[in-house]
Parts: sequence; structure tokens; C-alpha cells
Amino acid sequence: MYLVTGGAGFIGSNLVAALAARDAEVMVVDRLGTEDKWRNLAKHTIAGLLPPEALEDFLATRPPLTAVLHMGAISATTETDGDLVAATNLTLPLRLWEACAERETPFLYASSAATYGDGAQGFEDDASPAALARLRPLNLYGWSKLAFDRRVAQMLGRGAPRPPQWAGLRFFNVYGPNEHHKGRMASALFHKFRQVMAGEPATLFRSDREGIADGQQMRDFVHVDDCVAVMLWLLENPQVSGLFNVGSGRARSFLDLVHAMFAAMGREPDIRFVDMPADLRGKYQYFTEAPLDRLRAAGFNAQTTPLEEGVRRTVQDHLMTGDPYR
Repeated sequence: MYLVTGGAGFIGSNLVAALAARDAEVMVVDRLGTEDKWRNLAKHTIAGLLPPEALEDFLATRPPLTAVLHMGAISATTETDGDLVAATNLTLPLRLWEACAERETPFLYASSAATYGDGAQGFEDDASPAALARLRPLNLYGWSKLAFDRRVAQMLGRGAPRPPQWAGLRFFNVYGPNEHHKGRMASALFHKFRQVMAGEPATLFRSDREGIADGQQMRDFVHVDDCVAVMLWLLENPQVSGLFNVGSGRARSFLDLVHAMFAAMGREPDIRFVDMPADLRGKYQYFTEAPLDRLRAAGFNAQTTPLEEGVRRTVQDHLMTGDPYR
């Protein structure tokens, strides 16, 4: 049985879909709420659904787990409740790490490119304590993800018990199907598509940095299928452990993204620039790009999805259909 926390969420539900397609037993840990988040799981057979507060009792039964894949988190970059974020993004994964070490169960977890802050220290997925200490995340979410990465590095350095396989995955800007529940934290592609379908122009933030034109802020946009492919590869290669960037390997501008979306929709571009919200000023990354050298050196050689192809697939195969859920 695979235990997937956050399994009804965006990346988690795509992972559950891939595991279910392999006829695997999958136990999902998540909250569905009162909206349509359940639709992310509706097409797949799962072994069960646990609320997070029931996880400890479930682990106490010592279920026969093949691996724990920890995708659950408070992922809002605007969240300000430090106690809630620390409990969810630091305390909980530490407990799962301990349980996996004790029971010799592989443990894969979602880190984040938010750990890199404004990118001044680069984007190298160096798991050494010294390299991690140099990073300065721009928000509470990024700090919480880095705090866990740093604790893992410390435990490894001290020779503390560890899972037989572990991997921290620094996901960059992920997009794809099953984002409807995410609200403000959904991908730029999802929001721009919704704007256009509502008869509005696609809005992009004006630049407030000299030398960077409006819409030329750049991100490493990565299709969720590529993220899932990395996790499945890791499960098939239990000898591989480490901290790894998961992105496309190439930064592209928000203008590139929006132009690809309009092309997939068969429409002429209609773009309007707006001021950045006050709560994002000073906390906004202007450039991210994932070096994939460590992942490649570990043996992962699948090609990542080009932006135009990933956007076309997301728009035409999901967003523009009557049933956008995977």
C-alpha cells in the first residue's frame, strides 16, 4: 500500500491517478471540504481516505506500506499563521520521517522552489547544511519547507535513523489538471484561462524592477506529469536518495505562458498589465530555473514537457472539456 498525504490535492491527486492506473493500493490522507475537491479522486479506486488527524492512529496499526509520499502541506505563500504552518509543514513530516525510518519504509516528500527565495543564492539543489543555511526564503511557506530540508540534513549528518530511501523534491511552478480547488494558489495558467473564458483579458503583473519589462518575469513552468514521472522513477529506483530539483530546466516568461495558452485556445492574445498586489511586493520571485544536474546524474533521463506542449495538453485535454478532472 502507498500512503499519499495531500492525495486529493493538485500534485497528490495526479500521483494517485498514476498509482491507481498501475492497480496499486493507495491510501489517501486529505480533507475534501465542502467544494468539489472530491472530483480530483472520483475516477480512481483508492483503498481509503483518512483525515490528517487520523493519520497517527492509522500508523499505529502498522499497515504494510510500500512507501509514504508526503505531498500534503499548507502551500499558500500568503499564509501568515506561523503555528499552523509549522505544525503542518515541519512537525508532521518529521513524524513521518521517524515512522518511515523505524519501519524501513521509503519516504518521498514535497519540498519547494520557494526555499530559494529571490534566487540570489542560485537554484542548486545542494543538500549540505552549509548550502541550505545560505538560502533566504521570501515567505513563511518557503521558510517551513527549508526548515524541514535543514533538519533532514542535520539528522543525516548526525547518523540518526533514516528511511531506506528518502527524497526531497523541490517542485518549481507546476501546472496541469486538477487545480480547480486551489483558489488563489492555482497556477497562472489556470487563472489566465478562467479570465479569458469569462470574457476578460489575461492580466499579468507590471514589473517594478528596472531592466525587466512587464510580463517578462520568468519561471520554470513544469507540467505535473513530469513531477509524477520523477516520483514513479524514484519508487522504481530505491537505491536513489537525495534532494532534487523538479522542473523543466528552462525559465520562460509569463508572456510566453499566456501566448501559448491563447494559441491552444485558438484565440488572438488579449493581455492587460496590472499592478502587483501589496501583499506580494518584496516577496515575488522574478526568475526561477531548475538545474536538473543532480537528478540526471542519479539516472533520471526522461525528457521534460516543452511549455507549449504542456499548455496545449492542459488547455485542450482538460480545461476546455466538459470534464476537466483527471
